[in-house]
Amino acid sequence: MSGSPNGSLGRRTFVLGTAAAAGSAALAGPLAGTASAAGFGWSDDGSNYVVDTGASLVFKVSKTNGDLTSLVYKGTEYQGYGGKNSHVESGLGTSTVTVSQSGTTILISVTYGTLKHYYAARSGENNVYVWTNKADSSVTATRYIVRVKAGLFLNDEPDSYTYAPTVIESADVFKKSDGQTRAKHYSKLRVMDYSYIGWTTGSVGLWIVRSNHEKASGGPFYRSLLRHQSTDGGGLYEIQYYGENQTESERFGLQGPYVIALTDGGTPSSSLYPGTLTTSWADSLGISGYVSASGRGRVAGVGITGRDTTYAYTVGLANSAAQYWGSARSSDGWFSIAGALPGSYTLTVFKGELAVYTTSVTVTAGGTTTLNTIAIPSSNDPSNASAIWRIGDWTGSPSGFKNADLMTYAHPSDVRAAAWTGNVVIGSGTETSAFPCYLWKDVNSGIVVYFKLTAAQAAAAHTLRIGVTTAYANGRPQVVVNDTWTSAVPSPPTQPSTRSLTVGSYRGNNYTFTYSVPASAWLTDTSAYNTLRIYVASGSGTTSYLSAGTSVDAIDLLA
Repeated sequence: MSGSPNGSLGRRTFVLGTAAAAGSAALAGPLAGTASAAGFGWSDDGSNYVVDTGASLVFKVSKTNGDLTSLVYKGTEYQGYGGKNSHVESGLGTSTVTVSQSGTTILISVTYGTLKHYYAARSGENNVYVWTNKADSSVTATRYIVRVKAGLFLNDEPDSYTYAPTVIESADVFKKSDGQTRAKHYSKLRVMDYSYIGWTTGSVGLWIVRSNHEKASGGPFYRSLLRHQSTDGGGLYEIQYYGENQTESERFGLQGPYVIALTDGGTPSSSLYPGTLTTSWADSLGISGYVSASGRGRVAGVGITGRDTTYAYTVGLANSAAQYWGSARSSDGWFSIAGALPGSYTLTVFKGELAVYTTSVTVTAGGTTTLNTIAIPSSNDPSNASAIWRIGDWTGSPSGFKNADLMTYAHPSDVRAAAWTGNVVIGSGTETSAFPCYLWKDVNSGIVVYFKLTAAQAAAAHTLRIGVTTAYANGRPQVVVNDTWTSAVPSPPTQPSTRSLTVGSYRGNNYTFTYSVPASAWLTDTSAYNTLRIYVASGSGTTSYLSAGTSVDAIDLLA
């Protein structure tokens, strides 16, 4: 568990990073028992269906459009952000809204065109279970926003607190007078890093426990909006599809449950976490697209060889209909991914965030597909290639490069960022930490790497590799060696077309550019430094940090 103190004793916001297996496995495992509670039931106040959970929570859902219009916990109203309700997207239009009760469960169903949305309450629980079934693109990006009244929780995630006075980019990135930047995009976390998000005063906690994201897109390393606060109040997000720096096509179908959980100040019950929540009580509710645990399957691998044990490995399953992931055990690479929908999937093994192995696997309902030991060929990991020198390592991320960590929660112009310029000397011991994680045509294009070669090395041609993780406006590297040899401008690989580097995300499509440098390009004086200048080529983009740019994974000169 990780916490972020806000300077007020007893008031903290908690974000939990869980194992990747727990973050992706579908509905499996035990659920704490529930008992019928006095007061449990629903009523109609004319405009809303009013649900009393029989515990300490009463909530209302609009009969007109399916908005969550009230969220009262222990007598205090928490719903309300700038006069807005909580809802799918920015709110659905006129919808068909119905309510039903089955024993200790109340279900409210919302139909808006082809989209179906559900709220469920269980007797004696302070939780709202939510599902969204998006059948097509008639509704744009898919998210659910819990809008919370101002003043109820102290802000202690300042990087996503959008109160700063000066807009510096696209009406959603701000700068304070002290030079620090703020945006709702700055979450720091990948999907696989958290199970819930929210706030606590120490005596009251309000959280969203995310779903398993099987119908979301972007994979385990995707970063998106989680929460923000402003002078109007706060927003908690469950993002099911978001186009910003998205690498995959949108998936359709039922997503959920995700859970709005109220507590006495503690974190949500672990029985609600993705991968541990069971909804057998929902099997017979008639939720569109719902698949029970018995209709799902599991993939298990006995081990993975050929790993670099310095790094964590993740195993992902993906097809056009669903995605899942799980962690490979550090000792031997064993993994298990449960709760997957039946079908054929591409199985990918990631070293860090870099794909180093793929194969096909089939999941069957009620069955376990067991895989023999996966052997990653040495050639699949670019780190295994013999190099004269290397900056960073091949992990699929800019981890270790200058400003890399900061860029997941700040704008590149932030006062906390080290200078984006500055050249690098091989052998200095600071090659990676001195090299900027991002390169832009209008900011630091032309950065220089200095290095020496032996006589034998200078007498031979060599391959130069530059790995990138995403690009903005088709930015890609063109190189010049010793001011005499210039590479061709490479073709741009497929990358997301939206902002990325300025909104907290380096996650695009990993790609390796290779340059065949002839022997004639090297200096023959072994005491002299060769120079490698790396420029950003592109005719797209605008200026400054929105000029064409790219994120760096690793750079090396092969032996």
